[in-house]
Amino acid sequence: MEFNLLINHYQERVTNALEHWLPSPKTHPQALHEAMRYSAISNGKYMRPLLVYATGDALDIAREELDGIACSVEMIHAYSLIHDDLPAMDDDDLRRGKPTCHIQFGEAMAILAGDALQALSFYILAHDGKLITNAETRINMIDMLSLSCGSRGMAGGQAIDLDSVGKQLDIAQLEDMHIHKTGALIRASVMMAAHAANNVNKSILDHLDHYSKCVGLAFQIRDDILDVEGETAIMGKQQGADTAMNKPTYPSLLGMDGAKNRAKELHQEAMDALSSLDQRADTLRGISRYIVERSS
Repeated sequence: MEFNLLINHYQERVTNALEHWLPSPKTHPQALHEAMRYSAISNGKYMRPLLVYATGDALDIAREELDGIACSVEMIHAYSLIHDDLPAMDDDDLRRGKPTCHIQFGEAMAILAGDALQALSFYILAHDGKLITNAETRINMIDMLSLSCGSRGMAGGQAIDLDSVGKQLDIAQLEDMHIHKTGALIRASVMMAAHAANNVNKSILDHLDHYSKCVGLAFQIRDDILDVEGETAIMGKQQGADTAMNKPTYPSLLGMDGAKNRAKELHQEAMDALSSLDQRADTLRGISRYIVERSS
């Protein structure tokens, strides 16, 4: 299937899965469920679910087995965005082209919506009947996701980010922050899907792990570039927000050309990591290319 059509198919799949797992807005307490759905089902890129499905295709895993995993990582991502946008964090009022959750529903309800999405993501991994795997593998997936979003992953990266405002980091410190803040969940998206496959050898797992590290870092570099060069209307979030808050970014450390070159280097590393996989991994290759070229 042509790349863009396949990406659209993945996006439709995860949207349908989110519709299935998220409580109805008519279910008590209605306001909380409305806020959860408002943030989780949107016109986002669904990059992490795309990586789940693309990894599954590369390893011949039936897509219906991956819907729950795709849903769980997207709910963690949606929760992180809700909390990132709060006045105590980045204080943003626009996300994915619409008012942020706390603007739409109030700060307290937004916090609760994020909390509830995080809890639901683990419930899905524990209960999804279409995920055909043994209990040990299911527990390993829960382990991977919990580490990726906790203090040694995304939340830890956010803490470093908050502490770094107005400071001058070196490139190693900046990459450490983003390996945690952005890269950890992207890595989990690939590796959780890979562990759903039967009898995948360690070499393939290692190559996919390296691919995921490269695209996770490239994704953040491109975000930093778009914060300078992007357009608010296209990105769906405020252009220049990181610059205005005096956050350390790749362009501020490496210059714009240096940041773009670093993203290209990471894309090539990701391609090299997939060299032992056949054409079934072409969507993973295409996603890496999209990450370093995207405009939103």
